[in-house]
Amino acid sequence: MTTSDQPEFRSGFACFVGRPNVGKSTLMNALVGAKVAITSNRPQTTRRAIRGIVHRPDAQLVIVDTPGLHRPRTLLGERLDSLVRGTLTEVDVIGFCVPADEKVGDGDRYIARELAQIKDTPVVAIVTKADKVAPQALAEQLMAVDALGSWAEIVPVSAVAGLGGASPDPYQLDVVADVLIGRLPEGPPLYPEGDLTDEPEQILAAEFIREAALEGVQQEVPHSIAVVVDEMGIRPGRTDLTDIYAHVFVERPSQKAILIGRKGERLREVGTRARKQIEAMLGTRVYLNLQVSVAKDWQRNPKQLRRLGFYD
Repeated sequence: MTTSDQPEFRSGFACFVGRPNVGKSTLMNALVGAKVAITSNRPQTTRRAIRGIVHRPDAQLVIVDTPGLHRPRTLLGERLDSLVRGTLTEVDVIGFCVPADEKVGDGDRYIARELAQIKDTPVVAIVTKADKVAPQALAEQLMAVDALGSWAEIVPVSAVAGLGGASPDPYQLDVVADVLIGRLPEGPPLYPEGDLTDEPEQILAAEFIREAALEGVQQEVPHSIAVVVDEMGIRPGRTDLTDIYAHVFVERPSQKAILIGRKGERLREVGTRARKQIEAMLGTRVYLNLQVSVAKDWQRNPKQLRRLGFYD
C-alpha cells in the first residue's frame, strides 16, 4: 500500500455542552471506556473542563466535558459559565446534549440561542438517556430538539450500558463517536497511545472524594462541597501504598455536621467510597486522611475561590 492509499487520520477536540445533569459526563466516560469524570444525579456536579481521550485506529478524539451552562447566581457560577464559553471557542465540534426523558425547557432554549451565535464550529445535537423513554417518546423528543435550531446532525444515544448498565449494549455510542470524528481535521495524534485523560492524578483524587461526598447528603449540601488534596505521594519505603491528605470544604457549620455524620459515620463512608475509586486509578493501596472545614460562603468569595482552585 502506498502512502497515498493510507486512510486519513483525524484528531481534534469536541466539547459537550448542555444544562446541568443531562448526562454529559456519563457519555464522555462511556466513549473513553473509563471513568475520567465524576457523575452524580446532583445538578452542577462538573466544575472543571475535564478532557477524556478516545483512541481509534483512524482517529483520536479529545472530549472536553464542561460544567452545565446556565444563568449564574454566584461568583462560582459566573466563573464556570466563563469556562464553558471559553471552551466553546477552542474546539472543532460541539455536542449539544439534551436528555430524552425531560421536555425541552427554557434552559435548553437558552443554550440553543447561545450556540446559534457560534458561526464557525459545527454543532451536533445529542439526545442523551434514550434508554429511559419509549421509541415514540424518543421520536417526539428528536423533533423537539430539531426545532430548537439548525444542527449539523441529531443523534440519540444511551451511554449507561457502557458503564455497566442494564441494557445489553450502549445505544448508538459508536454513531456519536463517528459523527464527532467526521468533523475533526486531519492530523496526527495529540496524546500518546493509552492516555485516557490529561488531568493530574491529584485533581482526579479530589474529584473522586467530592463525588463520594455528594452521595447521600441532604439537598442543602451538594453545591457547597469543595475538595482540595493537600498532599499526595507514595509512602517512603512502601511502593504499594499512597498517602493522601485532603480537605473537604463546606460553607456553614451545619453542613460540616451533616457531612461528618453521627460519630463520624458518614465521613468514614465517604472515605471508603473515595478510596476504592482512587485505588483503582492508581493501582496501589491508599491511606486517605479526610478533614472537613468551613470556608464561609466560598462560592461568593473571590479569595476563597482562588484558594479552592477556581481562578478568574
